[in-house]
Amino acid sequence: MRIELHSSLARIEPSAWDALCGDDDPFVEHAFLRTLETTGSVGRGTGWEPVHVTVWDDATLVAALPLYKKAHSYGEYTFDFGWAHAATRSGIRYYPKLTSMVPFTPATGKRLLVHPSRDAAMLAKELFAGVEQAMTETKSSGAHLLYVAPEERTLVPAAYGERLGYQFHWHAQGEKTFDDFLARFRSETRKQVKRERRRIGEAGLEVRVATGPELTSGELVALDLFYRDTCARKGSEPYLAEGFFEALAETPAITRLVAALAYDRGTLVGGTINFEKGAHLYGRYWGCADRYDALHFELCYYQLIDRAIAKGMTRFEAGAQGEHKIKRGLVPSPTYSFHRLKHEGLANAVAEFLPRERRAVEQEMEILGHESPFHRVHHDAPKEDEG
Repeated sequence: MRIELHSSLARIEPSAWDALCGDDDPFVEHAFLRTLETTGSVGRGTGWEPVHVTVWDDATLVAALPLYKKAHSYGEYTFDFGWAHAATRSGIRYYPKLTSMVPFTPATGKRLLVHPSRDAAMLAKELFAGVEQAMTETKSSGAHLLYVAPEERTLVPAAYGERLGYQFHWHAQGEKTFDDFLARFRSETRKQVKRERRRIGEAGLEVRVATGPELTSGELVALDLFYRDTCARKGSEPYLAEGFFEALAETPAITRLVAALAYDRGTLVGGTINFEKGAHLYGRYWGCADRYDALHFELCYYQLIDRAIAKGMTRFEAGAQGEHKIKRGLVPSPTYSFHRLKHEGLANAVAEFLPRERRAVEQEMEILGHESPFHRVHHDAPKEDEG
C-alpha cells in the first residue's frame, strides 16, 4: 500500500475513482469533482484547493478521500466561524485547514471511498494517515469531515470529535403515490399543500421535470442565470463558476442532473437544479424570473418528492436550513461531521463544547419534530371531500 496526495483529479482514471463511489452519491463521482476543477470553481484563489488523499495497492486505486485545503469556512454550511474567531483572539492560527466534503454541497455522502472488494476498516486507517500527511504538508490547523454518511461514523478515529447537526429530509414510508404521501398529513396541512399545488395551474404555469440530457443548451443557460440571480438576491457571491452547468453537460455527470422547470406561455420562468443517483435525490439550486405564488414549493419540494416516490427512492435531501420545509413533509434529520484540531488548547475547548451543543441540537430537533404535518397515527386517511 502507498498513499498519494493529488492537487487535481486530472491524472486519476475516472473509472478507477468511480469504482469507489458506491450506489447513491452523485457528487463524489470523478466527473462532478473534476468539473469543479476545470471550471475554476475550486483551485487557486478560491479558498478550495484540492489535496485529495488516495491509497494504492501497487497500480490499483483502492481508496480515496476528497479533501480540500481551505483558506476560509464559506461554502461548508457546518459553521465553525466561532471556533475560528476564538482561535484568532487567542493568537492561534486557524487557516489553512483541511475539509473533506463536496465543495458548496451540504449533502450527506461517503467521504471514505473504498473499493467494495476491500477491507473498509483497514483502508480507513490508511486514508486518515493520508489526512495526517496532508495536514503536515499544508501546515493546516486541523481536518474536518462534513456531512459524513452514518455508516462511516464507526470508521473515524477517536481523535476526531463528532458534531451533530440537522437538515430537513424526506424519507420513504412505503408510499406508492404523492396522494399516499399526503394521506399521512393532518387535514389542515394536507389542504394547504393541495391549495399550493392548484395555484400553479391557476397561474397558467406548465411544469416539466427533465433529466440533464433532455435539457437544451438554452435551458442550461437559463438555469445558470437563475442560480446567479438567487445568489445576488441573497447578497452572496456565486460559488460555481459561470458556465459550470454547460461544462457539466459535456461530462457523464449530466446524467445525474434533474431539473424541475416552470414555463409561462412557453417562456422558462423558474427552475431547480437537483442531482440523483440510486436511491437518493438531492435538491441544490433554485431561481425564478418573477414572483409566482407557491412556485418555490412546487419546484423545490412537491415535484421532487413525487419523483422520489415514483422511482422508489428512499431519501430526498432539500439542502441546508429552512424550517418552512417541515410543513411540506420534510422532517428534521441528523447530520454528522468530525473534527480534529492540532492545537491542544483549541482541541480541548471544542471537545468541551461539542456535547453541550449536541444536547441543544437534540432538543431543537425534538421540538421541530412536533411541528411535523403528519398524523401521530398514520392510518388516519383523508376524507373524500377534502382539498
